[in-house]
Amino acid sequence: MKQTWIAATAALGLASPALAADAVTLQLKWVTQAQFAGYYVALEKGFYEEAGLEVTILPGGPDIAPTQVIAGGGADVIVEWMPAALAVRENGLPLVNIAQPFKASGMMLTCWKDVGIESPEDLDNRTLGVWFFGNEYPFLSWMSALGIATDGKAEGSVEVLKQGFNVDPLLQRQADCISTMTYNEFGQVLDAGVTEDELITFKYQDQGVATMEDGLYVLEENLSDEAFVDKMARFVDASMQGWKWAEENTEEAAMIVLDYDETGAQTEAHQIRMMGEVAKLTAGSNGALDPADYERTVETLLAGGSDPVITKQPEGAWTHVVSDKALD
Repeated sequence: MKQTWIAATAALGLASPALAADAVTLQLKWVTQAQFAGYYVALEKGFYEEAGLEVTILPGGPDIAPTQVIAGGGADVIVEWMPAALAVRENGLPLVNIAQPFKASGMMLTCWKDVGIESPEDLDNRTLGVWFFGNEYPFLSWMSALGIATDGKAEGSVEVLKQGFNVDPLLQRQADCISTMTYNEFGQVLDAGVTEDELITFKYQDQGVATMEDGLYVLEENLSDEAFVDKMARFVDASMQGWKWAEENTEEAAMIVLDYDETGAQTEAHQIRMMGEVAKLTAGSNGALDPADYERTVETLLAGGSDPVITKQPEGAWTHVVSDKALD
């Protein structure tokens, strides 16, 4: 199985020693899968090597919080969703978004049609599966926008079922709806024999409460180091080369991801489908965060009713310093 690192050197001349590549450790938000294909492509295709970087990619998992990893010095840069990043920033961990490869949100609520759900208003008085560990923030903001409480199943409220990272609550009829990603769990529901005609989905993007997903974040203090900024600019540039290649070569990108899956848990069909959906989310991004997308995310999170994700307008939570240098 391939190692998830690659060394890159630039020779100074036949008689000169080689320059050591700059080391970068990237912590992913979840396990090795096509959600992170751009980084694995950049590794496999030598884009990091060409940028003078030695990149180590650390897979995530249910027991790994990227924000805790970077706080403890275990990574230089992490893939994280903006709600979680802004929440920890307000609580004292100064994370800064330096790039935004994902232009759109892939999160949605997937529901059974036969229970009578036709619109978001029909979610009232239902049991809804929701991911936690920072992934609940967009959902809570959405419910607040709809004027629906989360105090239990009753008129004007919903029962929030803490959903594991699977689709069992829907398949077993424990919940009327569950959280899914366009590129992952929705496919798992279909793989279980459910047809799309039996389901109705509500994309957060379409509901106006989409928050930014899969951005690249670093610690603010490191941005005062010009060498670090330069290293991150090269990392972002090479990573975006990987993402754009993956968008144009979805099947081959999926196969590259499979090569780096040391668990052997992923399947070819699932990763190819995932890559096709992920490509829709990265399309249109050049790596730079769109301030309008950031403002929408902040407005959504501040509208959390009595329990907002963040309580005040963030300051210094993103920068174009790195992406501008990468695009230069």
